Amino acid sequence: MSRAAFLLLSLGAALFVGLLAWQGFDAVTTTLISAGWGLAVVSAFHLVPLVLDAGAIAVLLDRKARHGSFCSALRARWTGESVNSLLPAGQIGGPVLMVRYLSHHGARMSDAAAAITVSTTTQALSQMLFALLGILLFGAQGSLSDQRAPIIAVTVILAIGVVAFCVLQRRGMFGRVLRVLAKVLGKQNWDGLALRADAVDRAIRDLYRNRRKVAASFLLNLAGWIVGTGEVWLILYFLGHPVNWHEALLLESVGQAIRGAAFAIPGSLGAQEGGYLLLAPLVGLPPDAALALSLAKRVRELVLGIPGLLYLHFSERKFQRRRAAKAVLQGTD
Repeated sequence: MSRAAFLLLSLGAALFVGLLAWQGFDAVTTTLISAGWGLAVVSAFHLVPLVLDAGAIAVLLDRKARHGSFCSALRARWTGESVNSLLPAGQIGGPVLMVRYLSHHGARMSDAAAAITVSTTTQALSQMLFALLGILLFGAQGSLSDQRAPIIAVTVILAIGVVAFCVLQRRGMFGRVLRVLAKVLGKQNWDGLALRADAVDRAIRDLYRNRRKVAASFLLNLAGWIVGTGEVWLILYFLGHPVNWHEALLLESVGQAIRGAAFAIPGSLGAQEGGYLLLAPLVGLPPDAALALSLAKRVRELVLGIPGLLYLHFSERKFQRRRAAKAVLQGTD
């Protein structure tokens, strides 16, 4: 872990513990425990948006190839989400490992990187639209009052990041970054990596030319965000604090935007909890229930994420054994 990641993780953990202490550990944990077996239902329900997100990747892959199957995309999405949620890698580690997983299962590295890069972009764009939908829906009822400014600020930050990411992709992001690193570090053996990066950039541009695939990926990601509203509704129902659908939509859309804006903090630790506390008064939710909502989401991340990390570990071991065996066979020829 880099020093920056460790510092951000420490700050997030301090904020997380501070918020729990502020509201009282006993009050928050008691509220969370009241959900009981409902947390298992919430974990099972999360498979629905997970499948939709996997579909957003699958539509960008070559369906004729072995790696283009929906199952490969689903496993890649599952493991990538597990890494993003549970490991101190910010929001970058998940996409990187998704590319690695797909390349280990038959995809060319350039095609896998292009599909994951474009799907990550459409996911961010759909998240921005989802956040705006929540703001507009709730703002139409005149309920945002003093919270309107910080909520819009978070959405603007997210929008700026997404636009910048799109511009970089159009200009050959991977190739340019590697060439800058080569100049700064003064290395002489970057030519091969630069050629691979150029291949990724070409594959990304080719995908963007297929507007039907990009539009399908965007719509599937947007559907995943909207369906994810049901997770918030279920959690608060089982916590004994039921809300209306539009209130759940506000909590999920703006809450996820706040989490996305804090992408540099591993697991958005502390930022997610602070976001729900900010939004709680808008829907009449007590602070302890808002923190219990965030903790319930983290319980779900553990329930699905730990098996995902274990699967990724054994999949990587299997790949390394297969590569070693192949090397031995080639050495005996």
